[in-house]
Amino acid sequence: MTISAEERLSLSYSETFQDLAVVHDIFSRMRKEDPVAWCPEPWGGPGFWSVTKYDDIQFVSKNPALFSSDGKLGGITLPSNEMIQNRMKAEGNFPQQGEPEEAGNVFQSGTSMIMMDPPEHVRNRRVVAPGFTPQKLDDLTKGIRLRAKEIIDRLDGQTEVEFISTVAAELPVQMLAELFGIDQALRHKLFEWSNTIIGGDDPDIVVSADQFRTAIMELVTFGMEQYEDRKANPGEDLISMLVHTEVNGEPTSLGDYLSTLLLLVVAGNETTRNSISGGILALSQYPDEKRKLLDDPTLISKAVDEIIRWVHPVIYMRRTAIQDTMIGEQAIKKGDKIALWYMSGNRDEDKWANPFTFSLDQQGARHLSFGYGQHLCIGWRLAEIQLQVLLEELLARFPNISSKGEVSRMRSNFLNSIKTMQVTL
Repeated sequence: MTISAEERLSLSYSETFQDLAVVHDIFSRMRKEDPVAWCPEPWGGPGFWSVTKYDDIQFVSKNPALFSSDGKLGGITLPSNEMIQNRMKAEGNFPQQGEPEEAGNVFQSGTSMIMMDPPEHVRNRRVVAPGFTPQKLDDLTKGIRLRAKEIIDRLDGQTEVEFISTVAAELPVQMLAELFGIDQALRHKLFEWSNTIIGGDDPDIVVSADQFRTAIMELVTFGMEQYEDRKANPGEDLISMLVHTEVNGEPTSLGDYLSTLLLLVVAGNETTRNSISGGILALSQYPDEKRKLLDDPTLISKAVDEIIRWVHPVIYMRRTAIQDTMIGEQAIKKGDKIALWYMSGNRDEDKWANPFTFSLDQQGARHLSFGYGQHLCIGWRLAEIQLQVLLEELLARFPNISSKGEVSRMRSNFLNSIKTMQVTL
């Protein structure tokens, strides 16, 4: 069946992604019929190209001289009506009397490495790279296992729990607090700010523009307090790296510091949390695959790749064409918006023999879930370690763990995030 105009338009609406089967059907037909498909855009938008094939996504991702992530050109996301309205209302009153006006203004003027092109992107990425070296990750792994055990210990004696709040969100946000060098008591605020800022399309998460605005201002205030503290008391944490490392011989600007802090808050817990929750859901839906892990726990490291491919915690990233060019056989004009649908690339029939089957025996390409090229997620290996360790500890303690009933998904076309999921132990 030919892809209709309504289906192309539906990709702009976050509620479409509440039913992943429907979206996967659209993308399957796009890959076959129109792999670089023009999609109309609501709210007065000019439209964008949907790139759905694995190789085309890789091509765009590794050619920043043709396709830009620059925030000044629109950055890495497509606008949604809810986010537009919330941001307009929030910024219309931002900041107000008695609030940190200077900090608020510099936050809006800054940008983070995810919305930079080379060479700026490379220079800014190097600022936090020491926090993710192989040696650093080896040093963190023992602590990750201890934290995972402590989280699972709290489940003893229970037969059923809400998995996101008790497990999936806990480990990533604890690790983020450790990497930031802050008190663990603040981890709940990191989780709250991340959810509010990224969940603006979901009325269950963001009920008003004021709530969105408050989260931004609280994060700005937190960031400035940490900035002043690290200036006087530098450590080896990520915030100290941002404060004390120079870029082009100059200290990181306050705006870029705050924007990068926001990126780390969101990226540091959202993708890992989504992979953990999605992994447990997949193992519940495919019990034969879970049985393989129970029979041979050494397979869990292999399962991590398949879980992340299957879950696609990040649904897409945007680029903007900075010159006339081609993607495959499709001509692209300078200024055109492009959506790289990782969700679709991870189901490309040319890369996997059975892309719609969750299988530990899956043979094919590496998933696109953490991006590709210069913007490969800097924390991808840390996310994999957390997922592997937590699976090892969970399955050893609760071999019968299984999701129960319907899951509640965040309304978003950007992140594949489960809000709540009951599991039996």
